[in-house]
Amino acid sequence: MSSSTVITNIATLVTNDPSLDGSPLGLVRDAAVVIDGDRVAWTGAAGEAPAADNRVDAGGRAVLPGFVDSHSHLVFAGDRTQEFNARMSGRSYTAGGIRTTVAATRAATDAELEANLTRYLAEALRQGTTTLETKSGYGLTVEDESRALRIAAGHTDEVTYLGAHIVPPDHADDPAAYVALVTGEMLDACAPHARWIDVFCEQGAFDGDQARAILTAGRARGLHPRIHANQLSHGPGVQLAVELDAASADHCTHLTDADVDALAQGNTVATLLPGAEFSTRAEWPDARRLLDAGVTVALSTDCNPGSSFTSSVPFCVALAVRDMGMTPDEAVWSATAGGAAALRRTDIGRLTPGARADLTLLDAPSHVHLAYRPGVPLVSGVWRGGVRVV
Repeated sequence: MSSSTVITNIATLVTNDPSLDGSPLGLVRDAAVVIDGDRVAWTGAAGEAPAADNRVDAGGRAVLPGFVDSHSHLVFAGDRTQEFNARMSGRSYTAGGIRTTVAATRAATDAELEANLTRYLAEALRQGTTTLETKSGYGLTVEDESRALRIAAGHTDEVTYLGAHIVPPDHADDPAAYVALVTGEMLDACAPHARWIDVFCEQGAFDGDQARAILTAGRARGLHPRIHANQLSHGPGVQLAVELDAASADHCTHLTDADVDALAQGNTVATLLPGAEFSTRAEWPDARRLLDAGVTVALSTDCNPGSSFTSSVPFCVALAVRDMGMTPDEAVWSATAGGAAALRRTDIGRLTPGARADLTLLDAPSHVHLAYRPGVPLVSGVWRGGVRVV
C-alpha cells in the first residue's frame, strides 16, 4: 500500500497550471504538495493541505517540476577534450569530430557503455532532471546501433534511434547505400528498442530527401519522428519536421520567417540547445522571435561528448535567459512543460493532481534563482515517481 507525503512551507511552487494564477507557470506562494504513491495528489496553499502519512518541511524553498531533458546523446565512449581545447584556443582541429566518438564507441564493451550512460544519468538527476531522452548515433552499424538502444532502454523510456547521425567513413563513397541500411536492416534491429527516430538534416550529413525517406520509414515501423534541424545553416529540416508532424525540431538556430510561421502553425516543438552554442561559440538561437510568434519552445542540454558536454539543465536555463532573449519564467517553463511537450507527454513537466510526482527542490526561494545565480548547485532535493532520490 502506498504512503502519502506532504511537502509544506514551500515559498514558491511552480505547477505549470495556468488556471491557478493566469500565468504559464501557475505559481502558488506559501504552498504545499501532497504526493500519494508515484503521483501528485494535491497542490495549493500550505494552510489548506490535507493530512498525509509523512511530512517534509521545504524550509521556505522553491519547488518545481523535475526538468525534462528531451535531447541528449549519452551512449558513447571516448573523450574529445583535445578537440574542445583546440577549438577554444583558436586552432583548427581536423581529427574527425563525430567519427572520433564512433571509433571509440564501436571499440567499447557493453559494460563500458552502460557505465558511462548511468554515470551521466545520475549526474543529470542530481541537477534536477527526472526525465531524459537519449539517442544512439555513435555506432552506425546494425550491431552497434541496436546495442546502444538496448542499453539505453534499460534506463529510460525515451529512446531515439539516430542511425542517421552522419554517413560513416565506411560508406563515404555510397551514401545511398547507407540510407538503405538505416531504413532497412538497421531499422529492423533498432525499432524494438526505441520510441523515436531522428536524423541530422544538415549540409554534410543528410539532405531533405534522405531525411524524409529515413523518417518516413521509421514512422512506418511505429517510431515517431524528431529532427536535428537548421543548426549550422538554413535548410529543409524545420519545414520537413512540421510536414511529418515531428514531435520536435531541435537546434532551430538558422530560421526563415517561413520556418517560424510553420512551427507556429504546427504541433512541432522548437527545442533549443544553448549548450551547443556555448561550446562551439556559434550564433545563439533567437528564442524571443519564436516565442513572440507563438511557437512552443523546449530547452534541453544536447549532452554529448563533442559539442555540448553538459548535463545541467540549470546551466542551459541561465544561458537561455542571458543570451537567447527568454525571461526566467519562460526558460523554466521550456525546461519542464516544454520538454514534456517535445516528448508528447502530459504526465510530466507539471505538478497537478494526477501528474507523476517528479519534483525538484531548490535551495532558493524562487525558480528565478536558476538564472539569477548561474553555476551555483541550487538543487537540494529531487523526487522521481514519488520517491526522494536526491
